[in-house]
Amino acid sequence: MLWFQGNSMQLAKSSFGVFLRNLSASKTVLPVLTLFTKDPCPLCDEAKEVLKPYKHRFILQEVDITLPENSAWYERYKFDIPVFHLNGQFLMMHRVNTSKLEKQLLKLEQQSAGD
Repeated sequence: MLWFQGNSMQLAKSSFGVFLRNLSASKTVLPVLTLFTKDPCPLCDEAKEVLKPYKHRFILQEVDITLPENSAWYERYKFDIPVFHLNGQFLMMHRVNTSKLEKQLLKLEQQSAGD
């Protein structure tokens, strides 16, 4: 889960564990696409359907903004879900912008290939 502290975002232990498992499984580290959501969220369900063709290119991490530990995210995004961050950076909200997602994934894949 992601949490917000001051002006910096930090990855909590749970996502770091996913990152480490991914790192050990492959030389190529998949980016983490974080979906800020709640239950129910029909727009989030629709967004997840749109993401299916891309699912092999990232790790999807869902953050339920209604949980007490995510109250900062709730205050920030309560009227805007679904909201997406890619590797901890804001990417898009309300709907999946496939061209923006594709562009950012390609950028990260090219950076990874160059390492």
